[in-house]
Amino acid sequence: MLAACSHQLPGVGPSRDEIQQASARPGTAAVQVIDIDARVARQLLEQRRFKLFSETLGQARAAADIGRGDTLEVSIWEAPPATLFGGGVSDPRAPSTVRATTLPEQMVDREGAINVPFAGRITAAGKTPQEIETEIQRRLKGKANQPEVLVRVMRNASATVTVVGEVINSTRMPLTAGGERLLDALAAAGGVRQPVSKMTLQVTRGKQYQSLPLDLIIRDPAQNVPLQPGDVVTAMFQPLSFTALGATGKNEEVQFEAQGITLAQALARSGGLIDARSNAEGVFIFRLEQPQALAWPQQPVATTPEGLVPVVYRINLRDPASFFVMQSFPISHQDVLYVSNAPAAELQKFLNLVFSVAYPVLTTISVTR
Repeated sequence: MLAACSHQLPGVGPSRDEIQQASARPGTAAVQVIDIDARVARQLLEQRRFKLFSETLGQARAAADIGRGDTLEVSIWEAPPATLFGGGVSDPRAPSTVRATTLPEQMVDREGAINVPFAGRITAAGKTPQEIETEIQRRLKGKANQPEVLVRVMRNASATVTVVGEVINSTRMPLTAGGERLLDALAAAGGVRQPVSKMTLQVTRGKQYQSLPLDLIIRDPAQNVPLQPGDVVTAMFQPLSFTALGATGKNEEVQFEAQGITLAQALARSGGLIDARSNAEGVFIFRLEQPQALAWPQQPVATTPEGLVPVVYRINLRDPASFFVMQSFPISHQDVLYVSNAPAAELQKFLNLVFSVAYPVLTTISVTR
């Protein structure tokens, strides 16, 4: 019992002597034991920094070119009296003697061309409607009387974006010359089914794909990038969580937002440290890290069958500087946050056990006498 008096009593913050006498603990050979400091927090935070859409996907707008499978409508006007395309319909916007001929809608074929009477096969794929109009007029010159041509895209089948995942309605959205952006595609699909803070948007472009939290895209307009034909936008619901155990206010699995949280937020969400039990020097985060995450102090490095490194991160909350460090230390999905009991709390548990056994014995002896 006299030896127990030398143990520190449980507390939630440092005393003056403890600030002056901060201690460090050695690791073990089985797993890596890393003391959390500003350098470690910066390294891990840099690895978890989101690659922004504005940096990788860019701000280039989609070209307004015609593609294979698009359906076009061609209208031709001729000046009177001679008309190559007879039987046209009067255009209310033009003089009464001017008649327009609207050709049947036709799809751009596999060779990327359409057919126009007296003009022949016109290459349409890869061109804008204005370029097609100019080519048709050039070919009709000398055959039609002062021809004017208008080309309209009736159905866009080549320049589309696919939106799938946790949205109200999965859809294929056609792109226009207006240059639709990422949130336009999400709106066309009816929005997301889950809370915005729990959603991640993934954009797949060719062989490249990248993800960002939805609320980051909403808060930063630069991440609402223009879309390109063939892009696939996937809305993903990823309920990230960590597990709180030990001398915390509540022992349970705690979910957090897609943009991530810090150790300070994790401690707050788990109810903080229990004043009567917790050891402020014994706050641990158990995690499986990538081999290249840090320079590991224990060699050789132990790994799991999946090639991950078991790591125990340790922080001393009796050091006031740790309260700044844990504001930048990132929590990962499936982390285990564990707060150990204080030595005095363990002694109290032992004494309670001793008294629970000794008291009935002493009572029996007293009654017998």
